Amino acid sequence: MCFSITSQVSDEDELLPHKLQAALVQILEERSEILSHEQSDTQGDIPLNSLVSEAFVQFFVEMVGHYSLHMNVTEKGERVFQREPFRKSHASRSVRHFLQFFMETQMFAGFIQDRELRKNAVKGLFEIRALEYLESIPDSEPTGMNKILRSLGSRMKFLQKR
Repeated sequence: MCFSITSQVSDEDELLPHKLQAALVQILEERSEILSHEQSDTQGDIPLNSLVSEAFVQFFVEMVGHYSLHMNVTEKGERVFQREPFRKSHASRSVRHFLQFFMETQMFAGFIQDRELRKNAVKGLFEIRALEYLESIPDSEPTGMNKILRSLGSRMKFLQKR
């Protein structure tokens, strides 16, 4: 199976932080090694789609998993997202730059609208991973690119051990 990432719009290098882009590409390129390692174990194997999904879920957790810290409840009981404090709260300047553009997309608008309308809905994979992410960050620890890369690598190692 051949895998390649192509640039159709050619603004990807300007929007996506280089370190995150490199981490995603590396994880996706190493999928063959991870999958072959898993298939040699007697515990079973991880389907390719699970590996790729986990890589992207973890990527989005690292980028926007802190959204819940910026959801306020109004006097009427409505949940309202605080956009600028959310964007500015990320320690990495390149991630803040990415979020500036990403927050204008329909994908992000739908994501936030869904979170604003939820009351006590069942938590999906993203919410579970985001909660784990928030619990793993001590209050005093900065959340820079190195932490993001370490976390992506740790998640992939976790998948190898499954």
